[in-house]
Amino acid sequence: MIEIDGSQGEGGGQVLRTSLALSVVTGKPFRLFSIRAGRKSPGMKKQHLACVRAAKQISNAEVSGDALDSTELTFTPQGIHPGQYRFTVGSAGSAALVYQMVLPPLLHADRPSFVMIEGGTHAAWAPPFDFLQHSFIPMLERMGASVTLSAERLGFYPAGGGLLHARIHPWIERHPFKLMELMSSSLSATAYISNLPRHVAERALRKVKQAFVLDDDLLNVADVKTAGPGNALCIYSHSNQVTEVMTTFGKRGRKSEDVAKEAIKAMLRYLDAKVPVGEYLADQLLVPMALGAGGRFRTLEPSLHTRTNINTIQRFLDVEITCEEVEGAWEIEVEKGSGSAGA
Repeated sequence: MIEIDGSQGEGGGQVLRTSLALSVVTGKPFRLFSIRAGRKSPGMKKQHLACVRAAKQISNAEVSGDALDSTELTFTPQGIHPGQYRFTVGSAGSAALVYQMVLPPLLHADRPSFVMIEGGTHAAWAPPFDFLQHSFIPMLERMGASVTLSAERLGFYPAGGGLLHARIHPWIERHPFKLMELMSSSLSATAYISNLPRHVAERALRKVKQAFVLDDDLLNVADVKTAGPGNALCIYSHSNQVTEVMTTFGKRGRKSEDVAKEAIKAMLRYLDAKVPVGEYLADQLLVPMALGAGGRFRTLEPSLHTRTNINTIQRFLDVEITCEEVEGAWEIEVEKGSGSAGA
C-alpha cells in the first residue's frame, strides 16, 4: 500500500486525482492522508468526491473515506472496466478535472469507452473546455492516443450545468513526445457570455484588440445559454506545433477590462518566454508522457503544482522526470524505466 501525504508541495487536489488515475492503471492501492491540507477548507469537496467515485466505478475499487470533507482515503482498484459512464459533479464543480482523472485509466482499457460528465466547464482553478479541446487533446494525439471531446452544454460558476461527451479508445501505439521550439504564432480571442449583456464581452475583447492589435474577425463573442449567468475570456495562441489558451473568468463586481487584463498578462508572459508549452499544459502533459513513451519539452519555470505532480507520478511509476533551466527557459524530460506501467 502506497502511503501519500496530501499536504506535500502545493497541498491541493492534484495529488488525489493523479493518485487515483495511476492507481487504477497500475493496480497499486494507496492511502492518502491530509487531503488538501494546503487549502483554506481542507478535505474533499464535491469535485474531488466525484473523482473518487468515478475512479471507483471504472475500477470496481474497494474504497474507504469517500465522503465530503474527508481528509483521508484508502483506495484499492480491481482492474479497469471500460464501458459507458455518466458522472455528475454537482453545481459548478469541474467536469474537466473528472475527465482528467478517468482519461489515463480508460486509455489503458481493452475496448473503447464513452463518458458523459455533468458539471462546470468554465470555472477558476480548473482547465476550461477550450484548453482541453484546443491544447491538451492535440498533444495526446501526438503521443498516439485517440480521444474525442465535445461540449453539449457549457456551465459557468456558480450554477454549473455543463455536459461533456468524451470517447476514449485503447492506446495502441505510443510515440515519444518532443516539443522544443515555438515557431511563429497568431492570436485570436473568444469572450463567452451567458445571461449577460453583450457589452460585457465586447469591452473585454476591446482590451485584447488594443493589446495585440488584432483585426475584428479574430475576436468572437459567444453568447451561450447556460443554467446561470457567467462569462469567460479565452485568448488563443496558434502555431503549427501547439495552441495555447489563456483563460480568465468574470464574476459579480469585476470589470470586463480587469478580466481582460489578467488574460493579456498571462498571454504576454507566455509569448515573452518564447517556449512552446505554457505553465498549465506542462502540468497536464506529465501523466500521459509517463504512461506513454516519454519525451521532452521546453516550458516556463515549473510551478509548485507541477513539481508536486511529478513527485506523485514517481510514487506509482518507474520514470525519471527532470526539470532543468537551459538558456533562460526550462526543459522537462520524462524517461521511462524498464519496469514502468504502460511501457
